[in-house]
Amino acid sequence: MKKLLYTLVLVPLMMVAQTNENLVIENVMLTVKPDKIAEFEAGIAAHNKKFHASGPYGARVYTILNGKNAGKYMLIMGPLPWSAMDGRPASKEHTDDNNKNINQYIESEVEVNYMKMHPDLSNFSKDFEINKVSVFMIDIKRFKDMDFMEKVVNKVVKMYKEKMPDQIYGIYTNEMPNMDGMDFAWVDFFDNSSWMAKDDTFMQDFEDVHGAGSFQQFIKDVEATTDGDKGEIWSLRKDLSGPDAKVIALERK
Repeated sequence: MKKLLYTLVLVPLMMVAQTNENLVIENVMLTVKPDKIAEFEAGIAAHNKKFHASGPYGARVYTILNGKNAGKYMLIMGPLPWSAMDGRPASKEHTDDNNKNINQYIESEVEVNYMKMHPDLSNFSKDFEINKVSVFMIDIKRFKDMDFMEKVVNKVVKMYKEKMPDQIYGIYTNEMPNMDGMDFAWVDFFDNSSWMAKDDTFMQDFEDVHGAGSFQQFIKDVEATTDGDKGEIWSLRKDLSGPDAKVIALERK
Protein backbone atom coordinates (compact mmCIF):
# COMPACT_ATOMS: atom_id res chain seq x y z
CA MET A 1 0.00 0.00 0.00
CA LYS A 2 1.15 3.57 -0.60
CA LYS A 3 3.36 4.42 2.33
CA LEU A 4 1.69 5.94 5.33
CA LEU A 5 -0.91 7.94 3.42
CA TYR A 6 -3.71 8.59 5.84
CA THR A 7 -6.35 7.38 3.40
CA LEU A 8 -4.69 3.97 3.33
CA VAL A 9 -4.02 3.52 7.01
CA LEU A 10 -7.05 5.18 8.55
CA VAL A 11 -9.94 4.47 6.18
CA PRO A 12 -9.93 0.65 6.53
CA LEU A 13 -9.46 0.95 10.29
CA MET A 14 -12.29 3.46 10.61
CA MET A 15 -14.58 1.14 8.69
CA VAL A 16 -13.82 -1.72 11.05
CA ALA A 17 -14.19 0.50 14.10
CA GLN A 18 -17.58 1.74 12.94
CA THR A 19 -18.98 -1.66 11.97
CA ASN A 20 -17.02 -3.96 14.29
CA GLU A 21 -16.72 -6.32 11.32
CA ASN A 22 -14.00 -8.74 10.40
CA LEU A 23 -11.92 -7.99 7.34
CA VAL A 24 -12.27 -10.04 4.18
CA ILE A 25 -10.23 -10.27 1.01
CA GLU A 26 -11.81 -10.79 -2.39
CA ASN A 27 -9.85 -13.31 -4.48
CA VAL A 28 -10.66 -13.40 -8.21
CA MET A 29 -8.85 -15.97 -10.36
CA LEU A 30 -8.72 -15.03 -14.04
CA THR A 31 -7.79 -17.14 -17.05
CA VAL A 32 -6.54 -14.99 -19.91
CA LYS A 33 -6.93 -15.93 -23.56
CA PRO A 34 -3.45 -17.06 -24.67
CA ASP A 35 -3.29 -14.66 -27.62
CA LYS A 36 -4.51 -11.69 -25.57
CA ILE A 37 -2.04 -11.60 -22.69
CA ALA A 38 -0.38 -8.33 -23.73
CA GLU A 39 -3.74 -6.59 -24.15
CA PHE A 40 -5.02 -7.94 -20.84
CA GLU A 41 -1.95 -6.87 -18.89
CA ALA A 42 -2.02 -3.38 -20.36
CA GLY A 43 -5.73 -3.09 -19.62
CA ILE A 44 -5.71 -4.35 -16.05
CA ALA A 45 -2.64 -2.29 -15.16
CA ALA A 46 -4.31 0.93 -16.32
CA HIS A 47 -7.64 -0.05 -14.73
CA ASN A 48 -6.13 -0.74 -11.32
CA LYS A 49 -4.04 2.42 -11.36
CA LYS A 50 -7.17 4.44 -12.10
CA PHE A 51 -9.88 2.71 -10.02
CA HIS A 52 -8.11 0.46 -7.48
CA ALA A 53 -4.95 2.33 -6.59
CA SER A 54 -5.31 2.60 -2.81
CA GLY A 55 -7.41 2.15 0.29
CA PRO A 56 -9.82 -0.73 0.94
CA TYR A 57 -10.55 -1.08 -2.79
CA GLY A 58 -6.91 -1.31 -3.74
CA ALA A 59 -6.27 -4.34 -5.96
CA ARG A 60 -3.08 -6.34 -6.37
CA VAL A 61 -2.43 -8.88 -9.12
CA TYR A 62 -0.40 -12.08 -8.76
CA THR A 63 0.61 -14.74 -11.25
CA ILE A 64 0.24 -18.37 -10.14
CA LEU A 65 3.47 -20.27 -10.71
CA ASN A 66 2.59 -23.93 -10.22
CA GLY A 67 -0.14 -26.57 -10.21
CA LYS A 68 -3.21 -26.78 -12.42
CA ASN A 69 -3.70 -23.00 -12.17
CA ALA A 70 -0.18 -22.12 -13.33
CA GLY A 71 -0.22 -19.15 -15.67
CA LYS A 72 -3.50 -17.77 -14.33
CA TYR A 73 -3.84 -14.42 -12.59
CA MET A 74 -5.11 -13.83 -9.06
CA LEU A 75 -6.68 -10.41 -8.46
CA ILE A 76 -6.96 -9.57 -4.76
CA MET A 77 -8.95 -6.62 -3.43
CA GLY A 78 -8.93 -5.55 0.21
CA PRO A 79 -8.80 -6.16 3.08
CA LEU A 80 -12.15 -4.55 3.82
CA PRO A 81 -15.31 -5.30 5.84
CA TRP A 82 -18.39 -6.73 4.14
CA SER A 83 -20.22 -3.45 4.74
CA ALA A 84 -17.74 -1.71 2.45
CA MET A 85 -18.47 -4.03 -0.49
CA ASP A 86 -21.49 -1.99 -1.53
CA GLY A 87 -19.29 1.07 -1.92
CA ARG A 88 -16.78 -0.54 -4.26
CA PRO A 89 -16.12 1.23 -7.59
CA ALA A 90 -19.22 0.63 -9.71
CA SER A 91 -19.66 3.75 -11.83
CA LYS A 92 -20.51 3.48 -15.52
CA GLU A 93 -16.98 4.65 -16.26
CA HIS A 94 -15.57 1.83 -14.13
CA THR A 95 -17.85 -0.81 -15.69
CA ASP A 96 -17.16 0.34 -19.23
CA ASP A 97 -13.43 0.37 -18.62
CA ASN A 98 -13.57 -3.10 -17.08
CA ASN A 99 -15.56 -4.51 -20.00
CA LYS A 100 -13.44 -2.86 -22.66
CA ASN A 101 -9.96 -3.40 -21.24
CA ILE A 102 -10.21 -6.58 -19.14
CA ASN A 103 -13.29 -8.75 -19.65
CA GLN A 104 -12.95 -9.18 -23.38
CA TYR A 105 -9.51 -10.73 -22.91
CA ILE A 106 -10.40 -13.37 -20.31
CA GLU A 107 -12.06 -16.77 -20.55
CA SER A 108 -15.58 -17.18 -19.21
CA GLU A 109 -14.60 -19.24 -16.16
CA VAL A 110 -13.86 -16.88 -13.27
CA GLU A 111 -13.47 -18.13 -9.70
CA VAL A 112 -14.26 -15.75 -6.83
CA ASN A 113 -13.66 -16.44 -3.13
CA TYR A 114 -14.12 -14.23 -0.08
CA MET A 115 -11.51 -15.05 2.54
CA LYS A 116 -11.95 -13.89 6.12
CA MET A 117 -8.77 -12.72 7.82
CA HIS A 118 -7.82 -14.01 11.28
CA PRO A 119 -5.42 -11.36 12.62
CA ASP A 120 -5.37 -12.96 16.08
CA LEU A 121 -3.80 -16.08 14.58
CA SER A 122 -1.71 -14.38 11.88
CA ASN A 123 1.62 -12.62 12.22
CA PHE A 124 1.67 -9.13 10.69
CA SER A 125 3.91 -7.78 13.43
CA LYS A 126 5.98 -5.56 11.15
CA ASP A 127 5.69 -3.67 7.88
CA PHE A 128 6.88 -5.65 4.89
CA GLU A 129 6.89 -5.70 1.10
CA ILE A 130 5.08 -8.43 -0.79
CA ASN A 131 7.11 -10.35 -3.35
CA LYS A 132 6.11 -14.00 -3.32
CA VAL A 133 3.59 -15.96 -1.27
CA SER A 134 3.21 -19.64 -0.49
CA VAL A 135 -0.51 -20.43 -0.31
CA PHE A 136 -1.37 -23.67 1.52
CA MET A 137 -5.06 -24.52 1.04
CA ILE A 138 -6.96 -27.14 3.01
CA ASP A 139 -10.25 -28.92 2.43
CA ILE A 140 -11.93 -29.24 5.85
CA LYS A 141 -14.31 -32.12 6.52
CA ARG A 142 -17.94 -31.18 7.02
CA PHE A 143 -18.75 -30.14 10.59
CA LYS A 144 -15.08 -30.37 11.60
CA ASP A 145 -14.22 -26.67 11.37
CA MET A 146 -13.97 -26.09 15.12
CA ASP A 147 -11.94 -29.25 15.71
CA PHE A 148 -9.60 -28.32 12.87
CA MET A 149 -8.98 -24.83 14.23
CA GLU A 150 -8.48 -26.04 17.80
CA LYS A 151 -6.49 -29.23 17.27
CA VAL A 152 -4.52 -28.33 14.16
CA VAL A 153 -4.29 -24.61 13.44
CA ASN A 154 -3.83 -23.35 17.00
CA LYS A 155 -1.00 -25.81 17.57
CA VAL A 156 0.83 -24.79 14.41
CA VAL A 157 0.38 -21.12 15.30
CA LYS A 158 1.93 -21.75 18.73
CA MET A 159 4.86 -23.50 17.07
CA TYR A 160 5.38 -20.63 14.61
CA LYS A 161 5.30 -18.08 17.41
CA GLU A 162 8.00 -19.90 19.35
CA LYS A 163 10.18 -21.22 16.54
CA MET A 164 9.66 -18.68 13.73
CA PRO A 165 8.61 -15.41 15.36
CA ASP A 166 9.87 -13.32 12.44
CA GLN A 167 8.00 -15.21 9.73
CA ILE A 168 5.18 -13.10 8.30
CA TYR A 169 2.04 -15.14 7.57
CA GLY A 170 -1.71 -14.78 7.30
CA ILE A 171 -4.52 -17.18 8.15
CA TYR A 172 -7.79 -17.05 6.23
CA THR A 173 -11.06 -19.01 6.09
CA ASN A 174 -13.55 -19.05 3.26
CA GLU A 175 -16.71 -17.09 4.03
CA MET A 176 -18.81 -19.22 1.66
CA PRO A 177 -19.29 -22.99 1.32
CA ASN A 178 -16.64 -24.29 -1.05
CA MET A 179 -16.52 -27.62 -2.87
CA ASP A 180 -13.08 -27.10 -4.40
CA GLY A 181 -10.96 -27.63 -1.30
CA MET A 182 -10.35 -23.99 -0.44
CA ASP A 183 -11.93 -23.82 3.01
CA PHE A 184 -8.78 -22.64 4.77
CA ALA A 185 -5.58 -20.94 3.66
CA TRP A 186 -2.25 -20.42 5.39
CA VAL A 187 -0.22 -17.83 3.49
CA ASP A 188 3.51 -17.38 4.08
CA PHE A 189 5.10 -14.22 2.64
CA PHE A 190 8.71 -14.44 1.45
CA ASP A 191 11.18 -12.42 -0.62
CA ASN A 192 13.38 -14.90 -2.43
CA SER A 193 12.84 -18.37 -3.87
CA SER A 194 15.67 -19.66 -1.68
CA TRP A 195 13.09 -19.57 1.15
CA MET A 196 11.55 -22.67 -0.43
CA ALA A 197 14.84 -24.58 -0.04
CA LYS A 198 14.99 -24.30 3.74
CA ASP A 199 15.32 -27.57 5.65
CA ASP A 200 11.97 -28.98 6.71
CA THR A 201 12.11 -29.07 10.52
CA PHE A 202 8.34 -29.03 11.07
CA MET A 203 8.15 -32.32 12.98
CA GLN A 204 11.14 -31.52 15.19
CA ASP A 205 9.91 -28.00 15.88
CA PHE A 206 6.40 -29.25 16.62
CA GLU A 207 7.64 -31.75 19.18
CA ASP A 208 10.01 -29.20 20.72
CA VAL A 209 6.98 -27.03 21.44
CA HIS A 210 4.28 -29.60 22.17
CA GLY A 211 6.28 -32.47 23.61
CA ALA A 212 7.81 -35.76 22.49
CA GLY A 213 5.38 -37.91 20.50
CA SER A 214 2.94 -35.03 19.92
CA PHE A 215 3.47 -35.05 16.17
CA GLN A 216 1.84 -38.48 15.76
CA GLN A 217 -1.32 -37.22 17.46
CA PHE A 218 -1.16 -34.10 15.30
CA ILE A 219 -1.14 -36.26 12.14
CA LYS A 220 -4.19 -38.15 13.44
CA ASP A 221 -5.98 -34.85 14.10
CA VAL A 222 -5.18 -33.62 10.59
CA GLU A 223 -6.51 -36.86 9.09
CA ALA A 224 -9.68 -36.67 11.20
CA THR A 225 -10.53 -33.08 10.25
CA THR A 226 -9.40 -32.65 6.62
CA ASP A 227 -9.96 -34.21 3.20
CA GLY A 228 -6.82 -32.99 1.49
CA ASP A 229 -4.63 -30.00 0.72
CA LYS A 230 -2.76 -28.27 -2.06
CA GLY A 231 -0.11 -25.61 -2.34
CA GLU A 232 0.56 -22.80 -4.78
CA ILE A 233 3.20 -20.12 -5.14
CA TRP A 234 2.03 -16.71 -6.25
CA SER A 235 4.29 -13.90 -7.42
CA LEU A 236 3.19 -10.27 -7.11
CA ARG A 237 2.95 -8.35 -10.38
CA LYS A 238 3.73 -4.85 -9.21
CA ASP A 239 3.31 -3.54 -12.74
CA LEU A 240 -0.30 -4.73 -12.88
CA SER A 241 -1.31 -3.74 -9.36
CA GLY A 242 -2.88 -0.57 -7.98
CA PRO A 243 -1.12 -0.26 -4.60
CA ASP A 244 2.60 -0.80 -4.30
CA ALA A 245 4.12 -3.80 -2.54
CA LYS A 246 4.24 -2.19 0.91
CA VAL A 247 1.98 -3.64 3.59
CA ILE A 248 1.51 -1.68 6.81
CA ALA A 249 1.28 -4.00 9.79
CA LEU A 250 -1.31 -1.77 11.46
CA GLU A 251 -3.76 -2.37 8.62
CA ARG A 252 -3.71 -6.13 9.10
CA LYS A 253 -4.37 -6.17 12.84
